[in-house]
Amino acid sequence: MISVEDIDVHYGDLQVLWELSLEIREDDSIVAIVGPNGAGKTTLLKTLSGVLRPTTGSIELFGEATHDLSPSDIVQRGFVHVSEKRNLFHDLTVYENLRMGAYTQRDEFDETYEEVTDMFPVLEERRDQKAGTLSGGEQQMLAIGRGLMAHPTVLALDEPSGALAPQLAGRVFEKIDEISEDITIILIEQHVDQALDLSDRVYLLENGRIATEGTGAEMLESDHVRETYLSG
Repeated sequence: MISVEDIDVHYGDLQVLWELSLEIREDDSIVAIVGPNGAGKTTLLKTLSGVLRPTTGSIELFGEATHDLSPSDIVQRGFVHVSEKRNLFHDLTVYENLRMGAYTQRDEFDETYEEVTDMFPVLEERRDQKAGTLSGGEQQMLAIGRGLMAHPTVLALDEPSGALAPQLAGRVFEKIDEISEDITIILIEQHVDQALDLSDRVYLLENGRIATEGTGAEMLESDHVRETYLSG
């Protein structure tokens, strides 16, 4: 479904990703990408979504090379990236934000809106409220819900529990697990224990390279992962 082969990615003269390869298959429910701050995790998602371009290597999305595709084209192909910054339209209502998310699926808006608000009832309750007035947890649910309005095959979530209280983060993880029953999730997450517990497969990214990969259970048994990322 997604094939990344030996990509290098730069910000100007600064190289961030080095000869990176990974594969995400159709039967993957949740694939986690974990690693320290500055490892290149967000850069990888920006590259998959077409915001950044690899300087070498190749990316195929659903069997199609992405080098000539714009970010909008990639959304239309079924890959949606929810940024850690959420990128909501704070002066627009919840309903208007969800409409913006459905720009590639206008004909199916009503049905998709019902599906998303069934999953996140608070979005229907806050339908006419401006996004900027929502709590942090509500804004995160709106960001995920807006991503789902595009009917993705793959939903990439960058730090979805970031800055949330533990109880709210737990609710977000429950929703991610629910969403993964129907679509593939790529998950970047600061709570490594939660990410490993949820995920079918995990890539550990360190210094812009894939250090190791395995199932969530295998990573939980790794001495390096436990000592470096789970010791706290």
